[in-house]
Amino acid sequence: MNVVFLILSACALFFLCITLWNVLCWKKVRGDGKMPAAALVSVLIPARNEEKNLAGCLETVIRQGEIVGEILVYNDHSTDSTAQIISRYAGHDGRIRAIETLELPEGWGGKNFACARLASEAEGEWLLFLDADARLGEKALAKILGEAKRRGITFLSCWGKLELESFWERALMPMLNFVVFSVYPAPLALRLRAVSLGLAHGACLLVERAAYVRLGGHEMVRSEIFEDVSLARLWREHHELSLCLDGQTVVSLRMYSSLGEIWRGFQKNFYPSFRRDASFWAFVGLHLVIFLLPFVLLPFFAAGENAAALIFIVFCVLLMRAALAFRFRHPWWSVLFHPAAEFILLAIGISSWWRCKTGRGVSWKGRRYYGEKKGIKISDTP
Repeated sequence: MNVVFLILSACALFFLCITLWNVLCWKKVRGDGKMPAAALVSVLIPARNEEKNLAGCLETVIRQGEIVGEILVYNDHSTDSTAQIISRYAGHDGRIRAIETLELPEGWGGKNFACARLASEAEGEWLLFLDADARLGEKALAKILGEAKRRGITFLSCWGKLELESFWERALMPMLNFVVFSVYPAPLALRLRAVSLGLAHGACLLVERAAYVRLGGHEMVRSEIFEDVSLARLWREHHELSLCLDGQTVVSLRMYSSLGEIWRGFQKNFYPSFRRDASFWAFVGLHLVIFLLPFVLLPFFAAGENAAALIFIVFCVLLMRAALAFRFRHPWWSVLFHPAAEFILLAIGISSWWRCKTGRGVSWKGRRYYGEKKGIKISDTP
């Protein structure tokens, strides 16, 4: 067997081990749902053009009961009926309040500034940052808060269940979990306080307000495209333990509903999320060489001396996808769709890189993002 193929086989086995470790050992949010004593949670929802999602999100928050002290919504310069939805719900529930919209300051990401504004107006002991496309399950907030208190932590992010309805959602959205949990050793984050192990999903993020204020909150990550992960690492840098747990039983979300939205959403995050070009190309190289090329090469080397290595690599990748499909309840057929999904993922990444490098930027909800070595530059020009 060629030495190169031997090395690639070892790499595939290594990533398979990480994936299986995550699938078997990553902890879930298991709070009992009992109402914590004297707990006041401020639910903070940044909303930009969320007329399709906001009402559903507010309904699930309202049903959490008395644990919710207030529900603050920031209308981030929406051009749809988001403002009217906020007003309608505020008229029926006194806990709901719209936070005054301000101009986006230079150097700030839109969501980052919205979250900072919301936090500055919040009065609760705990702050739950919740995306408008997120849906809380029954007694979810009590379970999440109970989990944080039981573990004695001030930062808990819940990795939600992906609601997949259209063909393209079912085919491509499982790649989000594959990209993360094929390389990130989630169980290790429970044992080590290393900064690099900080992980979060910004759709559902609970923090203790005192710790948030003490560490500087979103102002410290104001220009970051992945502000959630940056916050998780900020906590760890200051010797506070941040955790991201499997929260599929407490929160679900439908991030995108079409191929176009998936393309634009991933394109917006892809290249700008890497601080260095070297990191970006290392990621692209990994996915190309380990997770895609073996599928392409196998038919041409089926009778060659390296056929066994290619078959082994393909088997490892498909087993990774199957294990994640089991853990995250993805459609089983999406496992076999992997080569096509991987190709589309890489195409989105190259498109994101090209648009940022040529100065065109990547757009999302009327804002244009330009990748820079440190953080992002944002324009409100579509």
